[in-house]
Amino acid sequence: MLDFPVSGVETWWWFPLLVAFCISATTSLGGLSGAFLLLPFQVSVLGFTGPAVSSTNLLYNIVATPAGVAAIIREKRMVWPLALVLGAGTLAGVFLGAYVRIALLPDVRGFKLFVAIVLMYIAGRLLHSALQRTSARKAAPTDRFEVTNPRVTLRHIGFAFHGEEFQLSTPFIFLLSAVVGVVGTTYGIGGGAIIAPFLVSVFRVPVYAVSGPAFLSTFISSVGGVVAYSLFDLLGLSHGLNLHPDWLLGLLLGVGGFCGIYLGSRLQRFVPARIIKLVIFAAISFVVVKYVVEFFQG
Repeated sequence: MLDFPVSGVETWWWFPLLVAFCISATTSLGGLSGAFLLLPFQVSVLGFTGPAVSSTNLLYNIVATPAGVAAIIREKRMVWPLALVLGAGTLAGVFLGAYVRIALLPDVRGFKLFVAIVLMYIAGRLLHSALQRTSARKAAPTDRFEVTNPRVTLRHIGFAFHGEEFQLSTPFIFLLSAVVGVVGTTYGIGGGAIIAPFLVSVFRVPVYAVSGPAFLSTFISSVGGVVAYSLFDLLGLSHGLNLHPDWLLGLLLGVGGFCGIYLGSRLQRFVPARIIKLVIFAAISFVVVKYVVEFFQG
């Protein structure tokens, strides 16, 4: 057994590593780091509570998500304009998210219900999209499983993927990611669990093209989130709470997540989009049910 002095957790060194690997290998099929499932694992299984669990979860993202980013860049599926706008937006919300977690929501019961309602809507859209029968356009022989013609202006983000053109509103995506940055930093999930399903279900962007920007924006916001929590702690604005990450636990989780995300990202193109959507739906539903049950249990 290994003692983690910051979190007070006592467990086998391989247990968090193995759990992180299994979770991330599954959720990375949909462009999700798995942090939104690792947070309940740390709280409910390991008994790690308080704001420090959020910063530790963000540390997991910092270590783990570069694997997904690297795999997707290698396959030329990174939508750089979308990734940079998402990253800038989420970074804009991290300090407010850290403040909300520390000052306004030491008891996050009510806010968990709000998050559950939002995720419930997105999960519903994903399920509808996954079960809907559509007559998809058959790709031409010259179509490549790569992102091409990426472009960005103050008004629009555009790119082509698998022979189809996509265009998104730059201001809307920035504002959306800023809100996600607040929520993601508050709970330590980075934001990919919200961004990826939203882009897939509402804007109908292929999950294969969403994964890269979701991973990269999660990494950027997680770095900003750890800096924000550490800075609040350094400045004595912690309200008596422990804010800095459990570095050892976060690194073990991150190493497991790094291996799992790399595996899942490389396997993603071989898994049908409908299956990936159902995986995301199942993962989000787990969080929704947990938050709702916790709310009514008090």
